[in-house]
Amino acid sequence: MNQANRQTTAAPPQAPVQKDSNGLQPPHGVPSLPEPLVKNALAAMNYVVKDMPSYMFGLERQEFISKKLDSVDERAIQVIRQFYEAVLLRMRKTDASDIDLGSFGARGHIWMRIHGDKTPQLDLPEIPTLLTDVMIQGLVTAKQRITLLEKRSLDFSFQTQVEGTMHRYRGTAYFDLDSLGMNMRAINATVREYSSYNFHQNVTNITNLRFTKEGLILITGITGSGKSTTLDAIIDMNNQESDSHIVVVASPVEYVHTPKRSIIRHREVGRDVLSFKEGTVQALRQDPDIVMIGEMRDPDTIMAAIEITDSGHKVFSTLHTSSAVESIDRIIGEVPPIEQDRVRNRLADVLRLVVSQKLPPTTDGKRTLAKEVLVVTPSVRSAIKNGNTGEIYQMIAEGADLGMITMEQDLKRLVKMRKITTTEAMNYANNKKRMKQLLAMQ
Repeated sequence: MNQANRQTTAAPPQAPVQKDSNGLQPPHGVPSLPEPLVKNALAAMNYVVKDMPSYMFGLERQEFISKKLDSVDERAIQVIRQFYEAVLLRMRKTDASDIDLGSFGARGHIWMRIHGDKTPQLDLPEIPTLLTDVMIQGLVTAKQRITLLEKRSLDFSFQTQVEGTMHRYRGTAYFDLDSLGMNMRAINATVREYSSYNFHQNVTNITNLRFTKEGLILITGITGSGKSTTLDAIIDMNNQESDSHIVVVASPVEYVHTPKRSIIRHREVGRDVLSFKEGTVQALRQDPDIVMIGEMRDPDTIMAAIEITDSGHKVFSTLHTSSAVESIDRIIGEVPPIEQDRVRNRLADVLRLVVSQKLPPTTDGKRTLAKEVLVVTPSVRSAIKNGNTGEIYQMIAEGADLGMITMEQDLKRLVKMRKITTTEAMNYANNKKRMKQLLAMQ
């Protein structure tokens, strides 16, 4: 925010603390939010909107809040952020992965996803929609607020420091019935060890720059399936073992890698570069060995990723698909029909590996990784080029010697280990008929 243009005002007045009507206590071992902090934060939020005309709604109301935040004393914004940082600390203490708040759907509550279940945290203070509008806008910069108001959505990163440890979060703010809603996801403070994935050595050779210098590797799955965690583990493995240059293009940048044997550039879309496509194309001129594209979300980015891979680079990216075959079909289907034959041939030539992930609940109420692994062999490559992707599932099922496994085979493995139930195996299977057959063969 421009300090020169900021009008200094008196400290915001105090507001009464909102108590939870249920009188619930926080979970055992989780501290309550300090009452003075809650009181001061609510007072600051009320101060921002105290002069708002009653006829203001929708975008006009959000614009009023944005302008007021540009002019209030910095202390008001700081106390709002301190309150939210205390909520984030609570999120870490309860092992929650996500936090949601704002707009009509939240009913004034702060919600958290803990081991897969998203529930309101009834011991935390209720915050009216108008005040969550203030809080959400107060967590981002003035420039980001402009983007939010113009595009009705904003992806951003947020970070806090607790006892010398930096914690990062991936946030998305968006309009919902003329008010603002927000989701924020916790990013692991440490990278998961690559060895914990127990990938076949052949798969490791494909992902490791020391053994394979080029090719496209995809990590796929629905939102919240751990794609970014897997990508970061692979990047960290290369960072430890390869003398190289790694360029990360993400929206937003989540885990920030400390350079070890590699130099690593982190380019955040909307902050350091304008789009995934531009970040990908620009990376080609930066002498990279590895380019990590956070998400192939549109045809332009898909084509740019294929082109940079075609030029002899190693490219990692993600897709929101639930199986390896669906990932291939999605890429081909994203381009116009007149281009599909050309893209099918190029994809077959550059694709090396697809890992599709899910996180089924375990018998002890947590989550575990189930994965499908496709290694692109000459037979797979031929099936892609000939448009016979339906044949690939059987190739995966029969490719264990090369490190391949279907989602159903991996779910059966988890059932045999008693990590998940047969019911969850059926729920998370892509091919229900095949899953039923495999379970019957136990």
